[in-house]
This record gives sequence, C-alpha cells and structure tokens, in this order.
Amino acid sequence: MKGKRIVSFLVSLLLAAADWPQPAFAASPPQISAKSAVVVNADDGTVLYAKNEHERLAIASTTKIMTALLTLEAAAKKNRTVTITPEMVRVEGSSMGLRAGDQLTLRDLAEGMLLVSGNDAANSAALCLDSSLEKFADRMNAKAAELGMKDTHFVTPSGLDSGSHYSSAGDMAILACAAMENADFSAIVRQKSMQIHFISPDKTCTFPNHNKLLSMYKGCVGIKTGYTRKAGRCLVSSAEKDGVRVIAVTLSDPDDWRDHTRLLDYGFNQLVCLNIDDSSCCISLPVVGGTRQTVKTFGTSGGSVVIRGSDSIQRTVEAPKFLYAPVRSGQVLGRVRYTCGSKALAETELIAAENVPQQQIQKIWFQNIWDRIKGLFFF
Repeated sequence: MKGKRIVSFLVSLLLAAADWPQPAFAASPPQISAKSAVVVNADDGTVLYAKNEHERLAIASTTKIMTALLTLEAAAKKNRTVTITPEMVRVEGSSMGLRAGDQLTLRDLAEGMLLVSGNDAANSAALCLDSSLEKFADRMNAKAAELGMKDTHFVTPSGLDSGSHYSSAGDMAILACAAMENADFSAIVRQKSMQIHFISPDKTCTFPNHNKLLSMYKGCVGIKTGYTRKAGRCLVSSAEKDGVRVIAVTLSDPDDWRDHTRLLDYGFNQLVCLNIDDSSCCISLPVVGGTRQTVKTFGTSGGSVVIRGSDSIQRTVEAPKFLYAPVRSGQVLGRVRYTCGSKALAETELIAAENVPQQQIQKIWFQNIWDRIKGLFFF
C-alpha cells in the first residue's frame, strides 16, 4: 500500500453512522463525610472525583487487598497447602477461626481474609510465603512501588494500627484497579458468601462477605471493608454498569455505605462506554491496472472504550491514494483510528470485499510487428 493519505470526507460519513449513548452528567460532585476519597474509571485509573486523595492515612483491613493479591499470585503458581502454626494465629482482631494444626490452601486463606477479613488468614498467608511478617511487608512495599503507589507504606499483612502503616485514597484506587484485573481476586470479592473447605480437619465452612454494598448497590462487584479505632471506617468498592467499571475509595468515613452510593453514581454519570464498530461501513478505493477501477471495502469491529462523556473523539480514516492491481479479497487496505486528544483509543481495519485481478493489456499492432522482427534477427 503506497502513498497513504487522510481521507477526511470519510470521517464525517462514519460519524453520521454512529449511535452512541450519552451519559447523564451530575450537576455537581457529591457531598460526602469521608476525610479522604476518590472515584476512578477502573479501565484506566482516570480520576473522576477526589477529596484529599494523597493524604496519608491509616487504612485498616483494606490492607488485605494487597495481602490477598500477593497470596493469589503465589497460589496461581502453586496453590500449596498451609499448615497453621501457633505464630500464624497469634493476632488480635477479626478472624476466620483458624487453629494451630488446621490445613487449607493459599487460595482458601485469600478467601477468608477477603470475605470475613480474617487477620489470622492474612498472617498465615504472609508467614507461609515469607519467613517473617517483616519480609512479607517488604514484598508488599515492593508490589506497591511496582504499581506506582507513592503515598503508601505497609507494615502488617492485616492492617492493624501502626504509626508507619499507611496509604492514601488515591493509592488504594491504584491497588484496587490492579487487584480487580486478577481473575481469582475478582471472582472472590463479588461473592456474598463462600464455602471454604478445610483439608484438616475435614470440614466445610460457609463465610459471609462483610461488604454489605454487594446487596445495597445494584452492580456492585466488590471489594473490601476495613475498620480500626485509629483508621475509622474504610471502604473500597467497585461496580459495573453498561460496560463501565468504577472504583470508589473512602478513608475515615462514618457514613461510608451511603457515601459510596453517591460516589459510584457520580462516577457512572461521568463515563460512557462506546462500541467501536465499523462493520457497516462500506467505501470504495481507486485501483490502477485492474479489471475494475475501484474496490469495495468493509470495516471491522474495534471492541469498546470507556471515556468521559465530555470528551470528544476524533476518527481518522487512513487509506491509500490508489491501489495497484491485483487486489485480493480480505486484504487489509486501510485503518480507522480513534483518538481522544493525544490518547489512542481503538483501531479498526478496512478490508477488501472483493478480488480485483490485474488487467491483461493487448499489444498494439506495431509492438506485434517489432516482436516478429526481433524473432528474425535475434535468437
């Protein structure tokens, strides 16, 4: 394909064919009780609302989002059986009822720490993966640095109060986005209750999820509650609607259930999911040296993208000035690019819908005479 050009008239043609929903914008940001809060687009982390989002605060058991993520990443490689030791259960606070000598898997421990916020489950996973809580904290902080969490320092796997154990609403949103991309993590936190099987003693226990928002808010799919006297009520939530995923975080919030309802509503009102589909687009491109002067093309689907409803999308159709025959059916002849400012959103292809063979040109009379003359004198 030679001599690409921007086919500007095709842009308006495609726009006219689009049927995209528009969000109902909230008139103003919600009024909430939290000391710190943030709402983000879960697809790319774009901040939609923020209140003191970089303030370093105690985060209580929302810490277990990190502990569970690391546990599940390790379990995906080898879901080893953990034998509970006295040291593992020597921790105060919420518990899933583990006793020394119990045996269950790493994944089971992740389920226990996420649903009933078991401090004993968090400690057990940490000491299984590393030889001490301090070394596991190093693992947590390394993962935080990898994710770009700049206002965070972990000390314990459970989130019990410590002067040097803290994070921010903004950083917890970063962590939540990463955790919800883990299929095992996402599958656990959306459950209102789960049955966990103990290998020894052989028993199955049903554990409820402490996250009441799963029942209170339509579309809620997680993720973790937290409370200590120092941290106050902490909550990280995620919800899905019409192809849009939103994550909200509040720290030190006495009215977190209602605040998250307001925050999630606000987030959904700012975003829209656009289906990128050019399959109904049919255009023709010039062909040189073919049995026909043009070739028909059809577009393809580019999936979906989530953007702010106030953003404008530019469609740019790239196609050659002309094509040389032969052209094969199914050949990629151009592309349609979707951008928002400098950000690339999606891309579709323009595909040849038919074959255009090369034209066989008959020789003119003097060319035929010349060929005969050459045949007489040249061998």
